[in-house]
Amino acid sequence: MHISIAAVGKLKEKYLIAGVQEYTKRLSAYAKIEIIEVADEKTPERASELEEEQIKQREGERLLAKIPHDAHVIALAIEGKMKSSEQFAARLDELATYGKSKVVFVIGGSLGLSKQVMARADEALSFSKMTFPHQLMRLILLEQIYRAFRINRGEPYHK
Repeated sequence: MHISIAAVGKLKEKYLIAGVQEYTKRLSAYAKIEIIEVADEKTPERASELEEEQIKQREGERLLAKIPHDAHVIALAIEGKMKSSEQFAARLDELATYGKSKVVFVIGGSLGLSKQVMARADEALSFSKMTFPHQLMRLILLEQIYRAFRINRGEPYHK
């Protein structure tokens, strides 16, 4: 399985970079992992709704340009479906079983994802009703993907 995480913005914090590197290394035993970063837009402090939509659209265009046409796309969005770790593991297993060898998880910038990206997504996933920093979501997502592979293989880790 080839799993990509397409995300807006570049990681800056050392602890997040170290965490992403650690889980990417751990996951290399199970799947090919690729992190795709696209440039984020500067958001004015008091941006209007229109300005925010334009920013999301520009970021979304960059994300869409990086998504292969044959990929199964999972958008991370607060309005997505919440799953337990076991349900998430089962979903990844199901995608692999039914020949979806390319899976792209999409993480938007601080304003979220554009309507165009959401329309391209095959499904939307939410980790919580709470809002998390988009940079931190990469690490949380990688940990959950790793946990899913461990669950699916019956290996110790999941508690």
